[in-house]
Amino acid sequence: MSGPTPLLDFFKRGEVARDARLLAAQGALALRAHEQLAILVLLVDDPDPAIGQTADDTLKRIPEAPLRAFLARPDVSLSLREFFGDRGVFPSEIPAVLPEEEDRPLIDTSTDDTTDDAAGGESADRSSVIKQLADMTFTQRLKAAVKGSREMRAILIRDTNKMISAAVLSSARVTPQEVESYARMANVSDEILRIIGNTRAWVKNYGVVVALTKNAKTPVALSLNLMARLHDKELQMLSVDRNVPEPLRVAARRRVIAATSRK
Repeated sequence: MSGPTPLLDFFKRGEVARDARLLAAQGALALRAHEQLAILVLLVDDPDPAIGQTADDTLKRIPEAPLRAFLARPDVSLSLREFFGDRGVFPSEIPAVLPEEEDRPLIDTSTDDTTDDAAGGESADRSSVIKQLADMTFTQRLKAAVKGSREMRAILIRDTNKMISAAVLSSARVTPQEVESYARMANVSDEILRIIGNTRAWVKNYGVVVALTKNAKTPVALSLNLMARLHDKELQMLSVDRNVPEPLRVAARRRVIAATSRK
């Protein structure tokens, strides 16, 4: 399926603590639909029987109509369709999901609204938000990364715990404008920049492409690949930018010279 799945990768690698696995199994992490379903299906076979049963119960609680509509999407894998087919749930003949609804979670069992936009406060004082996050447990911060306010996401994208920062990118609430701002940050991990750069939906945004190529922390191989999409103006600026890695600057200069010689 399309779309970023940074949290799913942690679950596949077995790097998720029991309390976080249980939270996901309960459907309390309101992730994008494709990642939420993939994690729930994975957790059905969790070594911990209680988590496996919880994930199974959560899957049964997903309303059938939106689930069938989701399964009808062309980017849904055959294995996922077969999983639900074995349970008697089949794709709708005509998908009913609208584009703006594609990434909405199919189930959200969380009853804690303290990290919601309305309560988290988009206009809240930054220092108070930082203190609020500092007082949270790991699972509370994980929920805040997925369901918290824009301000919370801007802080947690730089969290030293890789799972917390990755969870921000798994949030159904994160906007293309936010992703562009993350791509410009000099204090995010290179793994976050790699996830952004390898997500087709996000690099369709030209601003994201420019931000990544100008960010010195972006892996050079990724920057070189994205550089081919730059317009002449940005390419010229990159060719003389002393803040980017030299291999990237040299490659940009060669492209500028080549383009000039063809004129």
